[in-house]
Amino acid sequence: MRIAQVAPLFERVPPVTYGGTERVVAYLTDALVELGHDVTLFASGDSLTRARLVSAAPQSLRLDTTLRDTMAPQIRELELVSRMAHRFDVIHFHTGFLHLPLARHLAPPSVTTMHGRLDSDELTPLMNDFSDAPFVSISNHQRRPYPSQNWCATVYHGLPPRLLPCRETPEQYLAFVGRISPEKRVDRAIEIARRAGMELRIAAKIDAADKEYFEREIAQLMDQPHVRYLGEIGEEDKAVLLGGARALLFPIDWPEPFGMVVIEALSCGTPVLAWPDGSVPELLEPGVTGWIVDSIDAAVEALRQVDAIDRSVCRAAFEKRFTAERMARDYVAVYKRLQDASRVRLEARTA
Repeated sequence: MRIAQVAPLFERVPPVTYGGTERVVAYLTDALVELGHDVTLFASGDSLTRARLVSAAPQSLRLDTTLRDTMAPQIRELELVSRMAHRFDVIHFHTGFLHLPLARHLAPPSVTTMHGRLDSDELTPLMNDFSDAPFVSISNHQRRPYPSQNWCATVYHGLPPRLLPCRETPEQYLAFVGRISPEKRVDRAIEIARRAGMELRIAAKIDAADKEYFEREIAQLMDQPHVRYLGEIGEEDKAVLLGGARALLFPIDWPEPFGMVVIEALSCGTPVLAWPDGSVPELLEPGVTGWIVDSIDAAVEALRQVDAIDRSVCRAAFEKRFTAERMARDYVAVYKRLQDASRVRLEARTA
């Protein structure tokens, strides 16, 4: 198939450090190429891909300190997609809602993967206006606010199997990976590790929007002797951090649409201790690949059983459910259904 992948421009594909959506696009694009498809990636010019790259900006918008108008390159990216649309059998958008008015007028079928939360009231009129647009959810929980939307499938994220290898013998520390923000609850992670008497290594970014929260609520917690803050880290460092951890702490307090770090930990053979919000119950099997708890006391108690989790079983669960190839094959099935439906509509109009 001739497939277009349209990525956001804020991070390169894949991102240098943090960036969930762009990372998924990178893994999906390369896996589709590996399966033999003709893939074009619309992304920032500094992206690294096995596909044909078309860029509307020379580098990721977040890293371009000279850029004053971030909307202009995003609109230009959609214009490039429109000009080249006739070359594709299907167009796959990862750009939120920005492209939806355009997608209705493109000749080839298109689909949108929603990568963020959908439980805000202001989205309701928009989702109603585009009730016919084909969407893919990244978890079943993500689609709950709009169960009657035109959902084509739920496709879980996937990783290349060699990216984060399994490590059978961990060290004596816990890990927290992600963002330092109110909904990620790094404060819970710090308290869990303190009560469990274990070191906590934190690899996380601090967005400008969360800087005040960090300085007000979290900075003083970082001064405790059991806490080690690593900042943002790349893939190689992530493999070392997650592979060496006794467990990943994922004590979220929001409806997490997916939770990429959960499957990254499982790829390393590392069990996950998480709160039961959002997609978590879809990703973890309690007592097998980790624990799902709802209090700090329960989390500390669960950590006493950490050695009961077989790290090879965590890795096997990853290989069965969360590889990039599995993700790519699931999306190809979606593309083919869209292509067949488009062909039927065209034949009906012709008749």
